[in-house]
Amino acid sequence: MEKELTLDKTISEVKKILWAKIGQSITNQWQSIEAIHDQIELIKLPQFENQKARASLGNMPEIANRMIQVLNNHTGTQLATMGIRSRTDTILLIKRVLTLRGYVQLLDRKCQEM
Repeated sequence: MEKELTLDKTISEVKKILWAKIGQSITNQWQSIEAIHDQIELIKLPQFENQKARASLGNMPEIANRMIQVLNNHTGTQLATMGIRSRTDTILLIKRVLTLRGYVQLLDRKCQEM
């Protein structure tokens, strides 16, 4: 009888230890799950902003590439006839469009790496 009580006490202690370990393991895993969830939420913001930037660009990068050819192949008078008053302003606009396209592509790659 005394052996049974000792055995029951030992089993009870083992159960307590096991449940404590299981509880700690679950806590550790839950912290990892929360960290992953937070990272996913952080990734969504740049993806959303990148979609907005891509939508605002539309087909402007293709137009910008064609505009470079137009600027290189026409004189100032010809450009003025086409409605392009300032070659410099047009070049700056093209540069902004192509730079934004580069940023969008870079952010796409970075989001995919995450």
